[in-house]
Amino acid sequence: MEDYLVVGLGLAGIAFCETLERNGKSFRVIDEDSRSASRIAGGLYNPVVLKRLNRAWKADVQLPLVAPFYRALEQKLQRRFHFETPVFRRFSSIQEQNQWFAAADDPLLQPYLASGVVPNRNQALDAPFGFGRVLGTGRVDTAALLSAYRGSLLSRGLLLQEQFDHGKLLIEPKSVAYGSVKASKIVFATGSGMAMNPYFTYLPLQGNKGEYLEILAPALGEERVVKASVFLIPLGGGRYSVGATYNWKDQSPGPTPDARAYLEKKLADLLNCPYEVIGQVAGIRPTVPDRRPLVGRHPQYGNLFVLNGFGSRGVMTAPFAAQQLFEAAEGKGALDPEFNIDRFKSRYPVCGNPHRPQGRNG
Repeated sequence: MEDYLVVGLGLAGIAFCETLERNGKSFRVIDEDSRSASRIAGGLYNPVVLKRLNRAWKADVQLPLVAPFYRALEQKLQRRFHFETPVFRRFSSIQEQNQWFAAADDPLLQPYLASGVVPNRNQALDAPFGFGRVLGTGRVDTAALLSAYRGSLLSRGLLLQEQFDHGKLLIEPKSVAYGSVKASKIVFATGSGMAMNPYFTYLPLQGNKGEYLEILAPALGEERVVKASVFLIPLGGGRYSVGATYNWKDQSPGPTPDARAYLEKKLADLLNCPYEVIGQVAGIRPTVPDRRPLVGRHPQYGNLFVLNGFGSRGVMTAPFAAQQLFEAAEGKGALDPEFNIDRFKSRYPVCGNPHRPQGRNG
């Protein structure tokens, strides 16, 4: 019998599997490798919400874990996908410069914002008011990470490549069984797919569709991440990722012409050089109304857990949240109440719950 069965292999699933392995726990993974938002994500991590110039949630405790976590994964998988990439916020006015100066004087933000204005020396960028530099930033090539990690699990016989069927899950007081796999605990890390999970439909997960363009712009010659109304992320070889969109209404899986038109309009305000659109991708982010992850133990079944709702900050949040959940599941620590799913316990009607599977599961 395994210690854990993990369902889902996006950033959350990988972070939890690694936490298990580093703590000597056995596990198996079930994942169909379909619409993971992690695969198409920009992969940036930065400690500041640049739109509002405030510190990202728990950046002070999450950020120190990020680089060591992904560097260790690089060494294990013998593949590079972590890059300490600088992020520069473009100023569109003197007023924005002044807002930056005020934010850089805030004790909570001083470790993360350089105080001066960086002048624009790239004629291919339209940035007459210069930039502010964010400190402690980087990028993870999430597609490369997911591919390498998946290959590693397959080579060790730890991954079942199939769609999880909740009707086949048998829950006992001290174990769960799924086909031939038996484990003490099960963790669902399925991103927006949690909407199909009958055990956790009471949680307020919302799908938020994000789309990115990939462009080829050899004349741009930019190695920094530039944040204007959209992010411009260098990928190498004159290629850049541009995004992202945020759409709460469209839950379709594929790219859309409207998103391309929106992103190209934003690019027109930023670039002074020609470019070619060479790709477009889309994914559904798992988001929560209170902007906090969904982490914790099911209110009725003590061996069911969820690790979800990272939104657009999965790269930075995953290592911290995975460690917190592991310690809680092992009885070694308490979950942070800000992301503990117990905050939504009142939404779960134990008696006559229409979302709770019946029959052999209770």
